[in-house]
Amino acid sequence: MYKFLLLLFFPLMLFSQKQKIEGTVVNIQNEKLPLVTIEVYDSQNTLIKKLMTGENGDFSIDGISETSIKLIFNDLEYNQLEETIDLVKYNKPLTIMLKKNIKDIEEVVMIKQKPVVTRKIDRLSFNVENSNISTLNAWEILKKTPGVTSSNDVLSIKGSQSILVTINDKKAMLTGDELKSLLENTQGEEIKSVEVITNTPAKYEASGSAVLNIMMKKNTIEGYRGIISSKYVQSQYAKGVAGISQYYKKDKLSLMASYYLGAGTYYREGTDYVNYVEDQTRWISIMDRKDQNKSQNTVNFNIDYEIDSLTNLSLNYAGSFSPKSFGTYNVPTLIYNNQNNVESKYTTINDHYSRSINNVLSFQVDRKLSEKSNISWINYFAGNNAKKYQNVLTYLDFVNQDPEENNFITHNKSDVQLYSTHADYQWKNEKWEIESGVKYSLVKTNSVLQFSESENGALQYRPDKSNVFDYHEHNFGLYSSLAYNPGKWNFKAGLRAEKTDLEGIVSEPYEVNKNNYWKLFPTLYAQYTTTNNHQFGMSYGKRISRPSYSWLNPAKSYYNLFSYFQGDPKLKATMIHNLNFNYTYKDWNLDFYYRKEIDPSMEISFQEPSTNSLIYRFTNIEKDQAYGLSLYKNFQIKPWWSFSLSENLEHNENYFVGIDSILYKNKVWNWSSDLSTSFTLDKNSDWKLEIGHQYNSPSIQGTFTISGSSSTYLVMNRKFFSKKLEASLFFNDIFKTSQEQVTTKYSNQDNYFLDYRDTQNFIISIKFNFGNQAVKNAKTIEKVEEQDRM
Repeated sequence: MYKFLLLLFFPLMLFSQKQKIEGTVVNIQNEKLPLVTIEVYDSQNTLIKKLMTGENGDFSIDGISETSIKLIFNDLEYNQLEETIDLVKYNKPLTIMLKKNIKDIEEVVMIKQKPVVTRKIDRLSFNVENSNISTLNAWEILKKTPGVTSSNDVLSIKGSQSILVTINDKKAMLTGDELKSLLENTQGEEIKSVEVITNTPAKYEASGSAVLNIMMKKNTIEGYRGIISSKYVQSQYAKGVAGISQYYKKDKLSLMASYYLGAGTYYREGTDYVNYVEDQTRWISIMDRKDQNKSQNTVNFNIDYEIDSLTNLSLNYAGSFSPKSFGTYNVPTLIYNNQNNVESKYTTINDHYSRSINNVLSFQVDRKLSEKSNISWINYFAGNNAKKYQNVLTYLDFVNQDPEENNFITHNKSDVQLYSTHADYQWKNEKWEIESGVKYSLVKTNSVLQFSESENGALQYRPDKSNVFDYHEHNFGLYSSLAYNPGKWNFKAGLRAEKTDLEGIVSEPYEVNKNNYWKLFPTLYAQYTTTNNHQFGMSYGKRISRPSYSWLNPAKSYYNLFSYFQGDPKLKATMIHNLNFNYTYKDWNLDFYYRKEIDPSMEISFQEPSTNSLIYRFTNIEKDQAYGLSLYKNFQIKPWWSFSLSENLEHNENYFVGIDSILYKNKVWNWSSDLSTSFTLDKNSDWKLEIGHQYNSPSIQGTFTISGSSSTYLVMNRKFFSKKLEASLFFNDIFKTSQEQVTTKYSNQDNYFLDYRDTQNFIISIKFNFGNQAVKNAKTIEKVEEQDRM
């Protein structure tokens, strides 16, 4: 009898044990859908769990002791779907297909929500796709990404400006204004998400404190399309850009080509104040810089071809050409005595022009080895060529001296060449992931400074002030990482090893600097998700920040007779340690972090009383350490109205040895705040408005103390003619509050300068889309770290 009862109740005993259900959510195009809400109900129709799909549309439900459950799938763009699962018959992962809601319901406004922030084990993902800010360009989107702060067009993450920008995990090989121009010409509609990676996995090169990774939408539908766009910017002076982008995909071939032409006048206001305690004088220089550039050319071409279902080839060329940027600065300097009377003065007239050419060529092969593994091989070449000429005339009128004139001319030439090759291997199944790779790169730079000065009414070449700097660097890297995802827990660990050999040769005075070193860069991550979707995470990473090649050049670049910039060929690489603890629940994202930088390199200023010179120099300070707390939250107040806040509070300490050989500590509590509210003004989501305010309290950089600044903006976007025509109006720094004061004050160093970068402006942009608008960008080829230092 007991055997019969055992046989009768065996199924119930079996299913009284907890089970696990896995599956994937897709649409009718078989595209995987992230961030779909899933509600789990038991047989009594009681809600027992609530979760969301992951980045690849996957979900996992464990701890189920029922014999039958009901799943409800909800997403703003798709019809709700209910599925009843019989756990007795369940034996393989589910595939759930959602369909678009095509009903036209009057009086109901379906509004696209503000971007959603998702916490992953090694990064924070900011979902831009189908959001209110997707109409902006990539540069403006980065400035609005949670955890990123912007001051005078300089981006920082958790107080660090050592940021690497990547596109689809591939490095964008431009820096400074060239990178900004590239991102401004990248359409926000092509962006899926932006990932903020503060502890970078071993797969990424070890350079930089943090990574901003822009994930682009992928090609899905064949056809041809194009975009004609133009933008007018009115600040102190006018500037603009116009261009065309074209995309084509047919069968195995995908093409992209774009060209943009920009022109305009760039302006920057600055005033230098230098107090010399030795002779009790105060020097005040007013430098209003106005430069014109009549031809800024940006070219990009990408071809992507599938040889077969397993092999893909990609070729990319990117170039930027600026044949001539020119201007004339008229800089008056007044010298006050201790009675606050002007006793001396001089005027500097700086007539200059510059030229720059950047070329990038890359080739990539991707091969799928099996269902679980693939390999990539990437080759890359970059060249950067720049020239700068300046003719500096100075009229001197010093007390107790006869008035006189001085004239000097400088020619600067620099050439940087970079070659890199690397291979990456990946194997992945449901729970495990292995990544491994190898990389080699070679960098050659040559910088020439020719200095001529007037003597007895004629210009004479000055070899003692001229210089030739040659630099070579070899870098070899290996990495491997392992990730394990058993369910509620996620683990990931990696190790990267890099060997660097470098040699720098200075001609005047002759000096050879050599160095070689092996460095190990470990990374470690752990994340735990509770049944109620509370997420707790911890991560640690070690990084390196190598100095830009121009920072290594010791040649003196004179601004005037009494001020110059100088690099240091003995600059050390900065070692960075990052430790993070984070918590996420219902769109609340908290992150407590600690950062320590050993030998950070940066630009600081030195007063030289004996010659009344102000010298700007790149150098290493002793260390930088900071700890802080960051917070992000988005509030969906109404379907058409949302509000978001991004806050960061940090305590930062910089230790530096002063000009008097004494160790100083510069410290500050810094608060960065970004508040924005957005509205959708019509039923079709064609008319949008956003208002925001960004604030940065005082901060530090080595010897510098930087004053607080803020900026208020308004952006309005409207689409016409079935979304083919798009017009945007952008008001930036409305109240002109972004000016900064940068102060150095210790020992006998007492100076500051006021800096305003002409950020108050309004922008009118027009964009016309033609062709098949379903086509997306061809993928961008991977690039390498070394050109970020150009």
